Amino acid sequence: MIEPAFAAFFWGFLLLYGTLMYVVSPTARTATAFFRGTDEAGRPASEWALTCSIFISWIFAKSVTNAANLGAAYGIVGGLAYAAYWLSIPVAGIVIYRLRTRHGATGLVPFLIGRYGRLAAVAFTIAILIRLYNEVWSNTAVVGAYYGRPGEWPFIGAALLFTAATLFYSLKGGLRSSIATDVIQAVLFVVVLAAVLFLVLPQHGAGNLLRAGDFRLDAGVDLLLVALLQVLSYPFHDPVLTDRGFITEEKSMLRTMILAGIAGFVCIFAFSLVGVHARLEGLPAGDNMPGAVARAFGVLPYLLMTGIMIVAAGSTLDSTFASISKSIGQELPLLAGREPGRHAIRIGLWTMVAFALLGNLPMIAGTDILKATTVSGTMVMGLAPVFLLAPLVRYSPWSFHLAFWPGVAVGALVALGAVPQSWAIGTGKYALLLGANLYGLAICVAGFLVPLLWQRRPAR
Repeated sequence: MIEPAFAAFFWGFLLLYGTLMYVVSPTARTATAFFRGTDEAGRPASEWALTCSIFISWIFAKSVTNAANLGAAYGIVGGLAYAAYWLSIPVAGIVIYRLRTRHGATGLVPFLIGRYGRLAAVAFTIAILIRLYNEVWSNTAVVGAYYGRPGEWPFIGAALLFTAATLFYSLKGGLRSSIATDVIQAVLFVVVLAAVLFLVLPQHGAGNLLRAGDFRLDAGVDLLLVALLQVLSYPFHDPVLTDRGFITEEKSMLRTMILAGIAGFVCIFAFSLVGVHARLEGLPAGDNMPGAVARAFGVLPYLLMTGIMIVAAGSTLDSTFASISKSIGQELPLLAGREPGRHAIRIGLWTMVAFALLGNLPMIAGTDILKATTVSGTMVMGLAPVFLLAPLVRYSPWSFHLAFWPGVAVGALVALGAVPQSWAIGTGKYALLLGANLYGLAICVAGFLVPLLWQRRPAR
């Protein structure tokens, strides 16, 4: 908890951030600007702006916290394990490039309708809405943790104030606002991250930090393998990422995805060194190691760390609101077999408000932010064959369902702690999670292929 003498300064910083983002956020007056991020003349976002947007939108507040927590627990192995999720961005870019250039896809939902049927697109939409719902509370909770302890009014008040500030400027311009503010947020994040690392790195030296940790299955390598398996499916249930894959020219999009993925990997791994520093300092493990390290350095570093979290959470939350509005305002009518109407923007605006209110309920109740990544990533493992093996399919609804729903079932077993012990690979903390992802993915791929083999059987 920060000292009372500095409380007004910290709350003022949060208000200043919201005001600044509102001032620089452009207004979207057309559906293409609001849902596709174009300017008023219909021009798409520049390659530089889109790279910054993808990069910072995937630097979630929970991500930098988890990276530091895992660095504290496993050394650089933990940092590498979490940074590996950023390989999802190039994977998404390559797949979306292929879908657009070879199959004429204009979006994932229309593609699913044409290749796997309307019911498949409905199931997919439900999955991404759950994902977006989780993005609200898991990011606002991280910001709240810098103002108080979970359940206390400073924690809840800061989280809600941050939500309101982000919602305010998101309503102004949808995806156009999100991309414009993302550029500023990306620059701020890199500058503040450099300042934090400048404080941390000299304490032990880069060599000692990079030697911390053991490359053993039970020392974090199991989580690294989980991440490498999940990057095959994880990006496709995140419209914050995939929506940006359809708003610019194909080759430009692919370049931005690759650059953003590399930049994200480097920054997340670099931030995990904050946790490695805590490990070497002997600080007690916890669920907010960045805050613990910052408090040990004093008030100014704590303010810098708070700034990182607000910028990271804001960039993700405004993108989440933009994706939610597009999913309900534009894509929901497609699922009903009709084109979006003239009230699409208005529907999108009210959807943002609803998710801002309801999405904070888990934050108020309290839950584990790491589960927002590992469990949801497991439940959508069936999307890997659906998109990676799509060229094998002309039209096969059963391929989608026999891949998607077994993945959901395995993810539910993970969430309930009911995965059979015989599935464990190794003896580490993530042994069961690794087994669930490896065997579960094999089941999903087999389920996807069975209808194709049936369709190609010789006629009698």
